This record gives sequence, structure tokens and C-alpha cells, in this order.
Amino acid sequence: MTMTNNRIVSGMRPTGRLHLGHYFGVLVNWVRIQENNECYFFVADWHAMTSEYSDPRRIQGFVPELVKDWVAAGLDPEKCVIFHQSQVKEHAELHLILSMLTPLGWLERNPTYKELRQELIQKELNTYGFLGYPVLMASDILMYKPSLVPVGQDQLPHLELAREIARRFNFLNGEHFPEPQAMLTEDAKLPGLDGRKMSKSYNNGIFLGEPMEEVLPKIMSMLTDKNRLRKADPGDPEICNLYPYHKLLTDSDKCAEIEEGCRNASWGCVNCKKLLAESMARFLEPMQERRRKMDENPDLVWQILAEGTAKARAKAAQNMEEIREKIGFKF
Repeated sequence: MTMTNNRIVSGMRPTGRLHLGHYFGVLVNWVRIQENNECYFFVADWHAMTSEYSDPRRIQGFVPELVKDWVAAGLDPEKCVIFHQSQVKEHAELHLILSMLTPLGWLERNPTYKELRQELIQKELNTYGFLGYPVLMASDILMYKPSLVPVGQDQLPHLELAREIARRFNFLNGEHFPEPQAMLTEDAKLPGLDGRKMSKSYNNGIFLGEPMEEVLPKIMSMLTDKNRLRKADPGDPEICNLYPYHKLLTDSDKCAEIEEGCRNASWGCVNCKKLLAESMARFLEPMQERRRKMDENPDLVWQILAEGTAKARAKAAQNMEEIREKIGFKF
């Protein structure tokens, strides 16, 4: 079953501050697609509980901060629906229904299951909720019958599982769910400050709401080409931890100058970092100004969530009525 609408659904877990990797990996694409599509973006607080279940009260504080980062990055509540997952109870009901028909083997073969367990080794994740979170993810997506879901290459297995669950439901109960297609997004080729993947767990990122007085020392301490021990040594921008930031934030003509200067040793790493600090300030300051306005009016965040959640709930309630009728549970 296919769908030709321009509806798009995506979400993000509220587990801490967002960093540049989140912006270039997800948010920049959301901001773009909200212009010409019917977009539903949700705060996935139930998903956050898969790893934060031992102290779920922490999640409540992360929810408004996540919305502030979204709006500061350019999401416009007038152009998209920003909603709160746990406040649309139909997600939980559909999750329960779909979990009844999802074979256990489908979840156990999920390639990211072991990867996430290894990445979050400090947490006890041998839980039903963690194993079954792809079913909740499928419920989040299928609830709104979207035609497209923005995903990176590593998330394709999750979307394919949602499509398989939709096919199984349709086979057992009659056609209802369309099979959403992937809207592939480019991976954010942005390393952390220490060269590893930028991650909240590693605390090696530059955060969107971080003031420049805190960002500057981070930039000045960043790793560069480890083979370039002295300024007179020629370097290789392609293995430098700094250069990917320049490619995203600095004017392209200046990037060409940086690359040439690094290779012939006419540019030093300190000068390169100072220039990045200037580029970073130009990029972050408008975003942080929008965030300051949100901080000055904290009720605005909850107003955005309340209005968006009401729109999402209306759509979800209508779909659940149809689903209950499909499965013979409309008593």
C-alpha cells in the first residue's frame, strides 16, 4: 500500500543538550523540509525511558530544553507540528496492538540493538522496553500514515521494520497502513572535539545553546593533524579534526585558502582555530538569540507543545478509531 501525500514524521529523544552533530545531522534537514511538507516532529520522551527508566524524572527537564533548541535552530510552529509523544496516548495503544503481532525474531535481528547496548554499557538495558522500542518507533510513524520518514543510512533497518510491521498488520486485518519510504539524509561528517563520534555520552561536543565564552576554549583545545608537530611541518586537512568544521561553517573560498596553507605550512593550527572561532560565532549567535527569547518567556515552550500536541492527538484519535474497527475492538 503506497501513499502519495507529503506528510513527514520524525522525532528525537530528550536526553540532554543538543550539539552541532544533531544540527547538521538532523535539524538542518527538518528546517528545510518544513517549508513544503506537512511535518510532524515529536519529543520522544517514552523512547528516552528505554535508557533513563531508573530515574525518569530527569526527562521532564530535558523536554522544554529540546524544544528550545529546535525553535532556535529554525523550526517554526506555524509551519510544522511540534508535539509531545507521551501526551498522545494513542501512541501507547497502537504500540500495544502492534507488539501483539510482531515476531520476536524481527526484534532480535535488529542490527542496532547490540550496537546501542555496547555504546551505553554503563546502563542496564536487558529490558523488554529496550528490545521492543522499534515497535514503539513503528507506532510513532504509522500513526500519522506518512509518505516519507527522514533517516540516516544507519536508521534504515528501523524503517524497514516499521514497513514489515505495516505489511503484517495489513495482511492480518486488511489494508490500512501505507508503507512509508525513506527520505535519506546525509550523515553529519562532524567528529567530536577528541576525534571520536560527537556524542552526549562522551561529552565531546559543542552544544547549540553554549555561549561563545565556553565554546572558545573548546575550539582552542581541539585535536588537529597529529602528524603536524611544528608549525613548519606541512599538514593534511583531510585527517585534521578541525577542517570538517570549517567546511560546514567557513566560507568556501576561505576553506580553499586554509587547505592550501595547511598543506604548505603557511597556516598554523592556532590561526586556523581562531578563524573557526569567528565562523562559529557567526553561526551560533543568531540561533542563541532566538533561544534567549524562549528563555525570557518559558510559557511559550509549553504553549507550542500544547498546540502541536492537540493537532497530533486529533489525527491520532481518528486513526485509532479506524484501527479498532479493523481489528474488531470497536465495542
